[in-house]
Amino acid sequence: MAEKPESRDAGVLVIGLGRFGAAMAATLDRLGRDVLAVEKDPVLVQQWSNRLPVVEADATNPEALEQLGAEDFPVAVVGVGSYLEASVLITGNLVDIEMPQIWAKAISAEHGRILRRIGAHHVVYPEYDAGQRVAHMVSGRMLDYIEMEDGFTIVKMRPPRETHGFTVGESKIRERYGITVIGVKPPGEPFEYASQDTRIGADDLLIVSGDSGLLERFAHRP
Repeated sequence: MAEKPESRDAGVLVIGLGRFGAAMAATLDRLGRDVLAVEKDPVLVQQWSNRLPVVEADATNPEALEQLGAEDFPVAVVGVGSYLEASVLITGNLVDIEMPQIWAKAISAEHGRILRRIGAHHVVYPEYDAGQRVAHMVSGRMLDYIEMEDGFTIVKMRPPRETHGFTVGESKIRERYGITVIGVKPPGEPFEYASQDTRIGADDLLIVSGDSGLLERFAHRP
């Protein structure tokens, strides 16, 4: 069993080391966050024990959470999604100890509704979100796609041919397509915030924002 960190004011408790949970824990650890992973499968515990602080425990048991000091963490991530009963029990246990922030993985809309009803503050759908993001990327010249809220989206993309060699102002992208060019990144050069005088090259990358439907229309320009 890993030693408990001394300070957990900004710590994150990650429960479940499947693909989602392991990626979360590893990324948080790489970012310098205080992370404690909880996993009941001894094979996964062994696999990750040299890379992360990890405890072998069954988080569906409230006593196990109490023993590892879960109440000292301000944030918990429930990465157990495939087993609905376990996901619900773990989330319920975290609600019972009044965890300030609970992020829970769901595999369906119904699963997500249950998690929210019992008290999860944030519900994420990794498979759905990844599928939606990749669908946008393979359907046009988009290289990355991040949908925020209410249809507002940020996209990294190759510029349409009609903008090559023209400035942002000359291209009249906002007037014609209703979207905003946030920045331009020429090959081998750093990203720069766009102005009306920023010239767009054929090999540049554009960072644009706006309504997802309008961005799709712009990205499908030849």
